[in-house]
Amino acid sequence: MGRRTLVNGRYELLQRPSEQGAMGEVWFGRDIRLDRQVVVKFIRFPAGDQAAENDYTRRFVRESRITAHLEHPGVPAVYDVGTHKGRPYLVMQRIRGVSLRTLLVEEGRLPIGWVAAVAAQVCAVLSAAHRASLIHRDLKPGNLMLEPEGTVKVLDFGLAVAPALSNSSLITVTGLMMGTPEYMAPERIESNVSGPASDIYALGCTIHELLTGRRPFAGATPFEVMNRQVRDEPPPLRQARPEVPVGLEALVLEMLRKRPEERLADADVVHQLLLAYVTDLAPIPGVVESPTTPNGVRLYARALSRMLAAGPRPVTVGAFTEGHVLTLRSEQADAFFADGDYRQAAAVYRLLADDVANRHGPLSERALTYRSRVATCHALLGLTDQMSEELAGLIDDHTKVFGPNDHRTVQLRRQFGLRRMGRAGPEGADEARPDIPTDLPRRQSAEATDLNEFVAVRRPFRLNRRS
Repeated sequence: MGRRTLVNGRYELLQRPSEQGAMGEVWFGRDIRLDRQVVVKFIRFPAGDQAAENDYTRRFVRESRITAHLEHPGVPAVYDVGTHKGRPYLVMQRIRGVSLRTLLVEEGRLPIGWVAAVAAQVCAVLSAAHRASLIHRDLKPGNLMLEPEGTVKVLDFGLAVAPALSNSSLITVTGLMMGTPEYMAPERIESNVSGPASDIYALGCTIHELLTGRRPFAGATPFEVMNRQVRDEPPPLRQARPEVPVGLEALVLEMLRKRPEERLADADVVHQLLLAYVTDLAPIPGVVESPTTPNGVRLYARALSRMLAAGPRPVTVGAFTEGHVLTLRSEQADAFFADGDYRQAAAVYRLLADDVANRHGPLSERALTYRSRVATCHALLGLTDQMSEELAGLIDDHTKVFGPNDHRTVQLRRQFGLRRMGRAGPEGADEARPDIPTDLPRRQSAEATDLNEFVAVRRPFRLNRRS
């Protein structure tokens, strides 16, 4: 297409495409009717492959519909669709900013506070998308744009799965890998199954890369990368960057669990946990303006944040004390537990246990309480091996802190024996259960360390909410 090409008499294109990919090309342009800058995206068909051409067209139409359905400040707006010389096109909002892939090339790695701020904004987009039954399936630094105001746009919903839209979830493109192996969740590789947890996994890979400058799973070939995604554990964040907070490292590890049912998969919860690390947001020269620079977006956001902060649930934890942050997280975990979502509850309780252990020591009473709640969740999920391992560790640590005859230690030992009895029968349980003193006074634990006590307290709320 030459200079000053007009598409349907309305969209003036620049001389060269701003970006080219496997399926198409993106042009910067101008809407001469409304006199505004736009982006025009075209399909580029493979030569002589009618079947692939049809698949490309269907996928392109799907992307248009998906992006148009998803109205969110973090997603570019769709203005128009059409066909020009037999090629479908999509007209979208022009985003002025830099992709995080480009920023990584220039900076090597990003400030911790900015990584948390970017990821939290992505979670806000994922929350809206997942509520609309949309799974992005290709989150990565190259699909995230950072604007001068510090806001983030999530690009390219072309691979999104949208079960609520007819004929949208079964489209494939012959000969193309649907997604990027370096950010692809194990369940997608092994069984081509996508869900909210798949997006959270991709975001975990992205956070790891933004913090360290290196992808957690890399290889010489796509096959090697996918094999590592399925088999290898991610490298420790703090080994590559020691100043990363322990709690943030623990959060990323929860996002990168191999089994989706064990992964922290709720974008709202990940968003809330990330906010605690959104600190020290200094300007990024040439990319993000100084926070003191006035602009319409920041003025609007400032007014909105104050309005929401006046309500019962503040939207930011940046100014909260350590105790307030932990309380909010604990309430979130308790809410999951009350709703019967024990997997998500266990994930948040585990994060709380790690965070408290880092702040106050692994043998602090509160850390032990959260670990007990993790074991409770696993018991209710029927994860007997995990629960038994956790109880054994809790018994050892309670013995160190409170002594072998303390009622909390004895309760845990009793629970361990009862759980083993349920699994292996009375004989197996008798062999495994430690001796329990017969003269121990019967006392109640205010900390709900006993698993049965915690379940008894929480379960009525779950039953009432479901009735």
